[in-house]
Amino acid sequence: MFERTLYDEEHEIFRESARRFVETEIVPHHDQWEKDGQISRAAWRAAGEAGLLCATMPVEYGGAGADFRYSAVTIEELAKVGATGPGFYLHSEIVAPYILHYGSEDQKREWLPKMATGEVIGAIAMTEPVAGSDLQGIKTTATRDGNHFVINGQKVFITNGQLADLVITVTKTDASEGAKGVSLIIVERERDGFERGRNLEKIGYKAQDTSELFFDNVRVPITNLLGEEGKGFVQLMEQLPQERLLVAIRCATAIEAALEETNNYTKDRQAFGRPIAKFQNTRFKLAEIKTEATVVRIFVDRCIEMHLKGELDATDAAMAKLYTTELLNKVLDECLQLHGGYGYMWEYPIARAWADARMSRIAGGTSEIMKEIIGRSL
Repeated sequence: MFERTLYDEEHEIFRESARRFVETEIVPHHDQWEKDGQISRAAWRAAGEAGLLCATMPVEYGGAGADFRYSAVTIEELAKVGATGPGFYLHSEIVAPYILHYGSEDQKREWLPKMATGEVIGAIAMTEPVAGSDLQGIKTTATRDGNHFVINGQKVFITNGQLADLVITVTKTDASEGAKGVSLIIVERERDGFERGRNLEKIGYKAQDTSELFFDNVRVPITNLLGEEGKGFVQLMEQLPQERLLVAIRCATAIEAALEETNNYTKDRQAFGRPIAKFQNTRFKLAEIKTEATVVRIFVDRCIEMHLKGELDATDAAMAKLYTTELLNKVLDECLQLHGGYGYMWEYPIARAWADARMSRIAGGTSEIMKEIIGRSL
């Protein structure tokens, strides 16, 4: 039997704590959050109190100074139960690192401690109606006016968009410079002219708020610039490998959860006087999935090890995202089929997992973009 060697004893102790939190604070409320279209702010504060937010941030900024494996543990425990509502990993392992790596000392001390407690919820606004994977094509502008930037534009598909108190906004500060004219600017919830549109109704991830955002002459001080003007595209490219690894971690765990759920179901479900698991087709399908789940787990754990050493590059991360997201969709389709008609019922976990999985091949860069990145390395 394959045994993981990635985690140390202290990580497994943390896992028990994370698992208890998920079981008591997330699972009982997730159905209601799906109806509401977002999780509660109370859940964010509870996650902060439990140490699940921004654990990898330095202690001086409110974090635990933990290594990336602690964040991986939290992602895995949420994925095991199909909890797609909490946008914790985007907040903790995408938004917070931008502030840590590129922010001023004042920005770090202002925002990171509040993000660690869940008092402030973070989001990053990249995608626009006419610019998804092609970030150089964004139209949102930030024009200098004295000691301020004036921001105009629109964003869409923004995770945590309804609840976010802080939004790292990808803008064009110089529209004539292409990628060299992209800058990241922090926009706070209360800024005049900053409005949230619809909480978008999605096929899956129903408990996660995903929004349109509108910027109508939004004035922010130049001190809200994250890092250097014109360096935004470089900053995005530097951080995307970790974002794609986060997706791969969730997918690897979701594959294992789907296998366990389907294995249990086929042992209980009867057809023609015997459990479905007794049929050769079922055994062969589950054998294939078991093999694929094991292979992808070894691959993703190796990617995490590389990331801890600073060795995970854009190509590695693209391969991890491409392979795990495509495999997850394939596996869930087969698992749903083994459930028969019940697999299409929303009350069954496999149905929700199937609906949630489709987004993974799009968000964070489509599978086609991943292939392009990998292809350039050949």
